Amino acid sequence: MAFNESQMHWRDVPIHVIDFEGSRRSGILEYGVAALENGTVTFTETRLCRPLGKVDEHDIAIHRIRPEMADRYPPFSEEWELFSGLRQKGPLAAHFAGTENHLIKSVWPYPPASPNFAWPGEQLADWGPWLDTGRLYERVFPETESANLESLIVAFGYQEELDQLAAEHCPADRCLYHAALYDALAAALLLIKLLENPEFEAVTIGWLLEKSCGSDVARQRLSQRELF
Repeated sequence: MAFNESQMHWRDVPIHVIDFEGSRRSGILEYGVAALENGTVTFTETRLCRPLGKVDEHDIAIHRIRPEMADRYPPFSEEWELFSGLRQKGPLAAHFAGTENHLIKSVWPYPPASPNFAWPGEQLADWGPWLDTGRLYERVFPETESANLESLIVAFGYQEELDQLAAEHCPADRCLYHAALYDALAAALLLIKLLENPEFEAVTIGWLLEKSCGSDVARQRLSQRELF
């Protein structure tokens, strides 16, 4: 497997795996961040966020966040410094990142001019390109029955390790799927395990970002520096 040597090795910068619970209607109700450095979780952050609109009962059944649980917290919009700072330091990652990209752009359409980690030395004003663990696993392991986050963790035998990470980093009542930091840690663990494979020792950030694109056209545009 050949990689572009002009691009950064995946160990060269932190990778910030994030997850949001909420919707465009309710706003972001909870965020989770798990930062990876050199294949290890080195930093986590999470909290509930005040709703901006109605929280549907269907959504509550999934993420288990009732409005009264989050009403006393500041809204997500007060976390500009955190998330714009993360984008400056390393690429953002998520499991099927379309949701996270959509939700963060609903609050802040653009970050400040930030490094384009696909091509060192260049900058762009966008939250992406995103590193997407869902797309990566679909491409690297096409035989897997489902690329759903929980399904992958169970299929590859990572559940016990995930629960150990969650016990260390998550609030005691949020150690479950569809809790933001738990899901961020799950996606981070999938990435760690993928990169532990000797076949991927030389992987670059650019390769990971390219393989995270949702279509052949998007991958080609990213490789030609035309995505943004």
